[in-house]
Amino acid sequence: MFSKTIVTFVISLIATSGVSWLVALACKPEKQADAIVADTTGSTSGTGLTKVVNAYPKLTFDSPVEYTYANDGTNRVFVVEQAGRIRVFENDANAASVATYLDIRSKVASGGEMGLLGLAFHPDFKQNGLFYVNYTKSNPRETIVSRFKASSADASTVDPASEVILFRFDQPYANHNGGKVLFGPDGYLYVSTGDGGSGGDPQNNGQNRASWLGKILRVDVNSTDKGQYGIPADNPFKGNTNGYREEIFAYGLRNPWRISFDEKGQLWVGDVGQNAIEEVDIVTKGGNYGWRIKEGNADYNAKDNTVNAADLKAPIWQYSHDNGNVSITGAMYIVVQPMQR
Repeated sequence: MFSKTIVTFVISLIATSGVSWLVALACKPEKQADAIVADTTGSTSGTGLTKVVNAYPKLTFDSPVEYTYANDGTNRVFVVEQAGRIRVFENDANAASVATYLDIRSKVASGGEMGLLGLAFHPDFKQNGLFYVNYTKSNPRETIVSRFKASSADASTVDPASEVILFRFDQPYANHNGGKVLFGPDGYLYVSTGDGGSGGDPQNNGQNRASWLGKILRVDVNSTDKGQYGIPADNPFKGNTNGYREEIFAYGLRNPWRISFDEKGQLWVGDVGQNAIEEVDIVTKGGNYGWRIKEGNADYNAKDNTVNAADLKAPIWQYSHDNGNVSITGAMYIVVQPMQR
């Protein structure tokens, strides 16, 4: 048995052109020149000490979109490939081989912003073998959030036939699918959804609380009140009589492709902008983050919306496209996690 502490810096990206990439850094940062970051007000703030290296130089992947681990007591890590595969290998810089943990390419419609987009292991995966995915399909075009079951926590492959669908919803266009799934410190499953696509949210889904789209959802996977999941008792719209979806935790988002919890339990969201502004939000229960009324802090399109602007949650940070910095399609986080085998 040994204990190894890793520091992982992950940036996951699917650009609007459909190019996806992932960088995983599993080494101690080396001293670098400070990088100054300018915000949209023209001021400068913070320093960045970042060096990107190839963490697994002997391995290659096909359009990787997520890198994670199961907290199962092994030294394994997992990479999600957009086409519909989950790959597994030892967290070792000298790893020379990678296996296929799950292959659902026959179920997944991929390309552009569609595909197998998210993976989350149940907090009790070591005991129950359950994990959850978010993917898109065609005919009809939908998002599927489902679970799979490994025969044991250390199984090398998982049967695609073990799938159980928690919920599904229509995708009116091929872009803006969100796609992240993760468990919060409260044990609930959080799911990020885009506004349904096209441009400018033509269906006003972000502000429509009867829609799945443009939201952060939160469900209880250990309950069966809704069939394969339940609604947490403190979800903001649980028991409402207005037709709002009870799964909604927060709304008014355009395309929250990646979301992360920090060590304080705060939920950070990188929300991809339309034409001019990218934003970072700390999301709280019941919050309205403004899209399509606002793009960042700027007015965008208030048509058919009567929301009081004072009730909208402003981003904690935003930046413009002026200097060629475009899509905020990555969640950036540092994890210090002991791994044992």
